[in-house]
Amino acid sequence: MERTLPSRNRLANSGLGVVPAIVGVAYAVQAEGGVQRLLAIPAVLGFSALAVRGYRLAVTYDHSRITIRGYMRTRVIDRGAITGITDFPAVRWTSGNGRRRWTPLTVFVTSTGESSAARTHKERAIRRLRQWARRGGG
Repeated sequence: MERTLPSRNRLANSGLGVVPAIVGVAYAVQAEGGVQRLLAIPAVLGFSALAVRGYRLAVTYDHSRITIRGYMRTRVIDRGAITGITDFPAVRWTSGNGRRRWTPLTVFVTSTGESSAARTHKERAIRRLRQWARRGGG
């Protein structure tokens, strides 16, 4: 089962990369030297990737594992390794070598300025994820 957000929230999440990418393009257009323009390219590419990752933030889980797509990385965790879901929200889990780990669920982090509908959607998704983690089923 996949847990994502409504489109307007997904677009807002991508803003973290879109806005700086646009500024980088504007800088590159205005830059006088080729070196300055060349230096803007990695920044624009990096922020563009961050915008795409922000739009694709999600949590997917099935009977055996959970996949967490965050801004910087995608993490796949076996269901049996999960020890809990925190209020942050984050997944607490234990790695194969016994090390305790913590992976934030960025897609479900709430902010003060968001709508009550979005907050309710996130709280409901976290509740279902906790049930899944306890019962071992989707």
